[in-house]
Amino acid sequence: MSGATAAGAVTGSAAAASPITVETAKDTYLSQDAPTRTHETYTWLSVCAATCDGKADSERRALASFTVSGVPSGAKNVKLSLEVTAARTTDTTIAASKVTGSWAPATANWAGKPAFGTAIATAKGLVKDETKKLDVTSAYTGNGTYAFGLSSTAGAQGVLHSSHSTTGKGPRLVVTYTTATATPTSGPLPFDLPAKSTLRASAKKVFAHYFTPYPISLDNKEGSVDYYAKNYLNPAGESGKHAAYGGLLRDRPKPRAALSGDYQLQDMETEVKTAAAAGIDGFTVDMLSLSSANWTRLKLLVKAAETVDTGFTIVPMPDMTSLSADASTLAASLAELAASKSSYRLPDGRVVVSPFKAEAKTAAWWADLIDIMNTKYGLKVALVPTFLNFSANASAFASISYGFSNWGNRSPAGQTGIASNIKKAHDLGKIWMQPVSVQDERPNQSIYDEALNTQNLKTTWQGSIDNGADWVQLTTWNDFSEGTQFTPSPHNDSAYLDISSYYLTWLKTGKAPAIVRDTVYLTHRTQLAAAKPTGGQTKLMAPRSGTSTPRDDVEILSFLTGAATVNATIGGTAKTYSAKAGLQAQLYPLANGTNKVSVVRSGTTTATVTSPWTVVAAPVVQDLQYHAVSSGR
Repeated sequence: MSGATAAGAVTGSAAAASPITVETAKDTYLSQDAPTRTHETYTWLSVCAATCDGKADSERRALASFTVSGVPSGAKNVKLSLEVTAARTTDTTIAASKVTGSWAPATANWAGKPAFGTAIATAKGLVKDETKKLDVTSAYTGNGTYAFGLSSTAGAQGVLHSSHSTTGKGPRLVVTYTTATATPTSGPLPFDLPAKSTLRASAKKVFAHYFTPYPISLDNKEGSVDYYAKNYLNPAGESGKHAAYGGLLRDRPKPRAALSGDYQLQDMETEVKTAAAAGIDGFTVDMLSLSSANWTRLKLLVKAAETVDTGFTIVPMPDMTSLSADASTLAASLAELAASKSSYRLPDGRVVVSPFKAEAKTAAWWADLIDIMNTKYGLKVALVPTFLNFSANASAFASISYGFSNWGNRSPAGQTGIASNIKKAHDLGKIWMQPVSVQDERPNQSIYDEALNTQNLKTTWQGSIDNGADWVQLTTWNDFSEGTQFTPSPHNDSAYLDISSYYLTWLKTGKAPAIVRDTVYLTHRTQLAAAKPTGGQTKLMAPRSGTSTPRDDVEILSFLTGAATVNATIGGTAKTYSAKAGLQAQLYPLANGTNKVSVVRSGTTTATVTSPWTVVAAPVVQDLQYHAVSSGR
C-alpha cells in the first residue's frame, strides 16, 4: 500500500507508528457457582457459558484492565487489539465487552460483578499457547483506562493465561495508529483510486441515497449501550414493540465512542468524508418532512458538506410517500436548501431536485412547483423524478424533466430492465440515474430480496456501465430498516463501498481500473435461509415475489494481480481452487462454523481474511442479510 492513493490508505505523508503494547494493569475472573470467591492471584482466567462443565448456573467471566498512554492527539486509524493466550486447548467462543463500574482483583466476585456491555468482538476455538486477537477498536476514546470483560457464548470452558502466569502471556492491548495529517479514506482497495479532482471532472455522477432516520448516532452514547443497541437491535427494545419480528434492525451504523461538542454535526461531517473518500459525488437526501428531527438532520448534512468538502453536493429528494405539503410550501423549503453552496447545480445553474415516487403528484403539479421556484425565488429547476413505475410515467413527465430514475429492485432477477430503461430515457432526450444496490431485508415488513451474495451489486453496477447510465444512485447509503446500506457498519465494514469504488472508477474513467494488490471479499449469511429462530420471533421474513431463488452460499470475490491458489476453510472444511487474474467469484455451500480465505502465489501468502461471523444452525433471530469482510482491513 505504500505510496498508493486508495480508499482506506492514508493520502499525504502517512507514516505508521510503532505499535504500543500495554500489559494488563489488573485481571481476575468471576465464578457464578462460587459467587463470593475472589481469584486475585490465580495464574489463569476462566470463561464459560451459563452451563459450565455440565453444571447449571456456573457461568464464569474474566476481567482485564489496561492503561493506554502515548497515543498522540493527531493519531489516525487507531486500532485496538485485545490479545489473550490460551492455557489449554478447548472448543469455545469467547467474547470481549467493555466493562463499566469499578472493580479490584482483591474484592471482585460474581455477586458484585461490574456491568458488562454487549459483545464488540469474538474469537472461536482455543489452542494451547495460541494467541487470539479481538478487535476492540470500537471502544477507543483516546489515552486512558480501558476495562474489558471476557465471557463465553458457547462451547466448553476456556482457560486463558492471566498476568500471574509464569509464561508471561497474560492479556495485553496492542494499539496501532498512523501519524498522517491527511484524512484517511474508506478502506484498502485492490486498485489505486484516482484523485478526487479526476473523478469529479467526469460528467458521470454517483450519488448515495441518505436516509435521515439513521444517522451515525442517535444519542451520542457508546455503541454497546446506545439507542441502536438497546432499542433497535434488541428484540425487547422500545417496550417490546419490535419483538414479533426480532427487533427493528439487524445492522446499524458503525459504533463510535461518545464525542464532545456538536456530535450531530461531527457525525454528518464523517458521513460526507467517508462518501467523498470512496469517490461519491454527493448525497441524494430523502426529505421525509419539512420540520422535526429529519429536517434538522438534512440541514446539518448540508452544513457538513459546506464545512468539509465544497465539491461534495446535496440533491434534495422530496419523499412523496410522506410529504403532504402543497407546492408553495415545498418550494419554500427547497429554496432554503438551494441557498447552500453544497446544493447540486448543473453547469447552467439549474438546481437539481429528484422527488421520490414522483408519480404521487401529477406532472402538472410538479410544473407548478417548478414555476414557483422560478418566479418567486429566482431558481431554475432541473427535475429528475425517481419513479416506482418509470415506464408508466415517462411520457407524462418528459416535458418538465431533465432526467429520469427509478427506485429499482434489489435482486438479480429484477435487473433485466436496466438496458431498456436507459434507452427509453435517452430516446426521450433525458439523462438516466441508475439505482445500484446491495440487498434488501425488512424484518418489520416480513419480506426480503435474494441478492445472491454480491451478484446483485455487481449486476447493477455492470448494467450501469455497459448501457450508458449518466448518473448512479446507491440505494441506499444508510436505510438500515430495509437492510440496503453501503455505509460502514458492523456487518459489512466498508466491503460494499470498496467494491463500489472499483465500479465507480470504471464508470467515470471509461475503463476497468488495473488491479495492483491482491484483495479478497468474503460474503455469507450467518444462517441458512430456511433456519428457524429460537428467540421467540413470531413474524418471519419470506422472499419477495419475483426475487431470485434463495440460496445458501459463501462467496469468495477475488481481485488478483495474477493467477494464484486460493485456500479456504468453509464451516471448518478445507477448500482449494486455482483463481485467475482479475475479478472472479467462487461459491461454496454455506455450512455451520467459521469461514476464512487466503491467497497464495509462489509460496507467499498475499491476502488473507477471516470472517468474524459464525454460521449457526439455530439463530436467535432471523437475519437474512449477507455479511461481508475484506482482506484489506
